[in-house]
Amino acid sequence: MTQTATAAVRKRLVVPASQQRAFEVFTAGFGDFKPREHNLMSSPIARTVFEPRVGGHIVDVAQDGSECRWARILAYEPHDRVVFSWDIGPDWQLVPDPENASEVEIRFIPESPERTRVELEHRHLDRHGPGWEAVRDGIADDAGWPLYLDRYAALFDEGR
Repeated sequence: MTQTATAAVRKRLVVPASQQRAFEVFTAGFGDFKPREHNLMSSPIARTVFEPRVGGHIVDVAQDGSECRWARILAYEPHDRVVFSWDIGPDWQLVPDPENASEVEIRFIPESPERTRVELEHRHLDRHGPGWEAVRDGIADDAGWPLYLDRYAALFDEGR
């Protein structure tokens, strides 16, 4: 399958933090900005865990103790970048086949000792198969990656 330009969503922002701090807030603090209303489980999310290693997962843990492993960590390179799978299909359910998952790369590029550009690319959306445009439209919408990144940026305003 050939990736087209529309099969990716790109976002960027600059945060008032060193590259190391920007990376650590994104990874260790992922559960602090990931919208809890983005929930595939029947019970409310109690916390979201970002396992900081290749082979780890991003896991939503519900109040009833159930878990949803909705992403796999594919690359973990402190403090330059992280890549994870997006194992959520066009029907907003987990995809059983990893070959049908898209991937998200976040790069942390220092602009100065206290400013870091954060570049997010959610790519290979067409791997989700028929209906993949619904994933693209959902993550590009204000309630998608812009919401995640706005909440991430707000952590720096709060002194994180």
